[in-house]
Amino acid sequence: MATIFFFSTQKNLYAISTFSLLTLFLLSLLYFSKQSLQPNLSLYRDHYYSSLSLSLNTRSQDDLNIPIALSQDLSRNSNGSFYNSTISKGSLQNSRNSNGSVDNSRISNGSVENSRNSKGLIDNLRNSNGSVENSRSSNGLLVDDINVIVQEDNKKFVLENTSNVSASVVKESVKWKISCDLYVGSWVKDEENYPIYKAGSCPFVDEAYDCQSNGRKDSQYMNWRWKPDGCDIPRFNATDFLTRLRGKRLMLVGDSMNRNQFESLLCMLYDGLSNKSKMYEIHGYKITKGRGYYIFKFEDYNCTVEFVRSHFLVREGTRVNGQGNNNPTLSIDRIDKSANRWKRVDILIFNTGHWWTHGKTSRGKNYFKEGDYVYPKFDAVEAYKKSMSTWAKWIDKNVDAGKSVFYRGYSSAHFRGGDWDSGGSCNGETELIKSGAILDDYPVKMKIVQDVIRDMQFPVVLLNITKLTNFRKDGHPSVYGKNRTLDEGKKISTRRQDCSHWCLPGVPDAWNELIYANLVLRTR
Repeated sequence: MATIFFFSTQKNLYAISTFSLLTLFLLSLLYFSKQSLQPNLSLYRDHYYSSLSLSLNTRSQDDLNIPIALSQDLSRNSNGSFYNSTISKGSLQNSRNSNGSVDNSRISNGSVENSRNSKGLIDNLRNSNGSVENSRSSNGLLVDDINVIVQEDNKKFVLENTSNVSASVVKESVKWKISCDLYVGSWVKDEENYPIYKAGSCPFVDEAYDCQSNGRKDSQYMNWRWKPDGCDIPRFNATDFLTRLRGKRLMLVGDSMNRNQFESLLCMLYDGLSNKSKMYEIHGYKITKGRGYYIFKFEDYNCTVEFVRSHFLVREGTRVNGQGNNNPTLSIDRIDKSANRWKRVDILIFNTGHWWTHGKTSRGKNYFKEGDYVYPKFDAVEAYKKSMSTWAKWIDKNVDAGKSVFYRGYSSAHFRGGDWDSGGSCNGETELIKSGAILDDYPVKMKIVQDVIRDMQFPVVLLNITKLTNFRKDGHPSVYGKNRTLDEGKKISTRRQDCSHWCLPGVPDAWNELIYANLVLRTR
């Protein structure tokens, strides 16, 4: 019995020792596994919502109207956005968060490596020859068309179709942050670099905007550069702009304010051409306010920049009244007749607004129409809302994915003592507005535009230039919308002044710089 008891006890001790050692081994394995996984868990938890991530070729509506800005670094603040990230020898290194851990998001040797989003959609995006390749989703499918998303504080910026661009372009785009609003800032005097093109050097400025040729003596209004708070936008580069536009069509659609911007863009591009004879209007038309359709060809880039006049973006028409006369109408539920020309355009820039303040439109009597019914009286603001919804539905239905659509916001007028048709003036204004309620003025029409765009399926970019134009009472033609080169002492008529449009060179050049900044960052 003693012998049996001895062996039984020894066997139990052996089992207990074995169990203890196995338990210790498993606990050690668990401990070290947790330690090894911790950096990756930290990466997903802390770094993703502020850093470079990768997504399938989809965008949420929040991506559409993000103010995007350019900067020389990426910084992280205490709530988890970037600080103290450096780019050295082509690498984005040591992005450190507020708790002191290194998030280890890296671009090295011209490649994007080991990036994963919070849902694990993309793993191990790597390139070795300057192009993005071998990107695979979590379900094992090879994805050829990838969007790089820079995301900060729940705001996203999409670098689209990066599979077709070099890693250096991706890297250059990544190093600019998105944490500031492009449209909130100030005008900075920059006599060295502005104007972008010299007054009188561009043959495409029509008389109404050619203020210097029309006798305006002061020139300081041409030397201002728009500077967003906390960031910079890239200096306009005509060659790069046209390279991005190669083989494509860009079209501005709207009223005379968009023609103002159209002429500005033509001049900015023309100034950068080495062979200016390779740019021309294909029908030989000279730009005037009487014609509503222009196509400018850039031969070396096989692209066009076009303008289509559409005062309201919805359909203008007429009706016969009780006296047998034709009265104008506006069908707020039908898109403008020119819409067929908008199709198959790669980059569209829309606007409407100023014609909504004109008498018959603002009064709304026997003017607004839905279906066959003409309203005896209809509120102009509500009509504007319905018209913008009509436009939005057309965009959602007719513009293909991969195209770009901008809506350029309302441009501020600066009339004193009346309106455009009641003796308002701005003659003699040479200084910017520095303070006052006008700087914060934001028309109800712009709030409507924002709401409409927010509800759209297509990712329209709102070029929200309203507040940046509030400053610029100095930039209008005023009495210099016609050639007034007169002898000294001869009186210039001030009966009707233009305090809505802009002299060129001038304020619309900044709008086109913002278009360019968006195109650079969208990296098509």
